[in-house]
Amino acid sequence: MDKIQEEIIEEFSMFEDWLDKYDYLISLSDSLPAIGEEHRTEQYLIEGCQSRVWVDAELKEGRMHYRADSDAIITKGIISLLIRVLDGRTPEEVLATDLYFIDRIGLGENLSPTRANGLLSMIKQMRLYALAFQAKEN
Repeated sequence: MDKIQEEIIEEFSMFEDWLDKYDYLISLSDSLPAIGEEHRTEQYLIEGCQSRVWVDAELKEGRMHYRADSDAIITKGIISLLIRVLDGRTPEEVLATDLYFIDRIGLGENLSPTRANGLLSMIKQMRLYALAFQAKEN
């Protein structure tokens, strides 16, 4: 997983200005796998986000697979980064991953307090899915 985080850090290092980084985040929103309308419901809505964010997960062959959507393009870019790092990992790996890329690219310090809170809520929900699937396996 660290390889993916290092790739993200490298990609963001190409931009010096945070406006350019925001533009890049917006462009990443296009790479987010589509989520079905049946998952754009209150059940999948993340609490604590300024924008509306829906996250769903499934476990296939012992690996986590996430789908998400948001009504805000910057938030879609952020969740696409989280999915890029955590998707395809075992529940144990998801729970153990230090998401250090967030600080290394300066994301945490350049988000508004409400977006930063939303980022933490997205991470928490993704880890809760992993915890639930881990408990089912044991």
